[in-house]
Amino acid sequence: MVINEMTQEECGAFLASASLGRLGCALDSEPYVVPIYFVYEPDYIYALSTFGQKIEWMRANPKVCLEVDQIANQSQWMSVIATGSYQELPEPQFSAERDHARRLLGKRYRWWQSALAERQLRLGGDSIIPLFFRIHVDSMTGLRAIAESAESGNAPQK
Repeated sequence: MVINEMTQEECGAFLASASLGRLGCALDSEPYVVPIYFVYEPDYIYALSTFGQKIEWMRANPKVCLEVDQIANQSQWMSVIATGSYQELPEPQFSAERDHARRLLGKRYRWWQSALAERQLRLGGDSIIPLFFRIHVDSMTGLRAIAESAESGNAPQK
C-alpha cells in the first residue's frame, strides 16, 4: 500500500462529492464528534441542524473540523480533514446565505431528514426549529491509500 498526500484541488473535489462526514468540536478540553450531512463549495461547508450539544459547543468555541472518508478496503481509502470556523446563519441578517445553503443542500436526497426527524421523535414536531450553519474552511488536508499490485515487485515475499 502506498499513501500519498492529496492536493487542495483533490481534497475539494472529494468533499464536493461527499455528503456525510464527522463534525468535531470541543469545549473545556472535551472533544465531541458527530455525523452530519453537509454540502461543500470552495471556502464553505453548509449544514442543517437543530439546537443541541454540538450547536451549544460550537457557539462557545467556533473552531471545528470535518472529517470525511471513503474506504474501499484496508489498502484503498481516502480521508480529508477540513478545519475552520463555525458560523450560524440566523434570520433575517443571513437570509441570502440560508437560501443559498437550502438550495445547495436541496440537491441531496432527504438532506434534512436525520437532523429534524430525531428531534421530532423525542420532542414533538412543533418545538423544532431548523438551524442552518456553515463552516468557513481555513485549511484542508487529505491522504489517499492505493494498493500496490503484486506484479510491481513490491509485494512481500512469502
